[in-house]
Amino acid sequence: MDLSEIKAAARKAGFERRKSAFETVGPGQSAHLSEVLAGYRGVPLSGYMSIRTEINPLPAMAEAAAYGPVGVPVIQGAGLPLEFSRWEPDAPLREGPFGAKVPEVEDYFDPEILIVPLVAFDARGGRLGYGGGFYDRTLERLRARRATLAIGFAFDAQEADDLPLEPTDQPLDMIITETGIRSF
Repeated sequence: MDLSEIKAAARKAGFERRKSAFETVGPGQSAHLSEVLAGYRGVPLSGYMSIRTEINPLPAMAEAAAYGPVGVPVIQGAGLPLEFSRWEPDAPLREGPFGAKVPEVEDYFDPEILIVPLVAFDARGGRLGYGGGFYDRTLERLRARRATLAIGFAFDAQEADDLPLEPTDQPLDMIITETGIRSF
């Protein structure tokens, strides 16, 4: 098998584990995420609008929005880094690519903290996403400008023993699950 086939198999397994956790644990378990973000009050951050069986960061994002700018990713096109548009808890949203909602009014900024969705993660901070490379390109761009904290947000069940990673895959600085916080 080549690397793309190995990654596809790892993604499939990660999706299955995430779906099972979503059905068992439920979509929203953001107490630990809120705890971490409380230490960064006012620092510009981006979360995400959960789709399918992703763990839901919205409660923690709403708390953070009371102290500083919070955004959500907006896909600009294939092969391009993400841009982040300011999000408010009750602001109007529209359909974005891949079914994720995005703010109706575009107000872009560069976050210093990214809450990152994922399919699988490992004990060293490796992350396997959906395969488009959006977060890898984005983190590389942001980290070239200034320190940028990448926080993976996932279910415990999404942890994998060994992920097929490439040199372009950007590592997580921290992973937060429904049961705890790990820093790398």
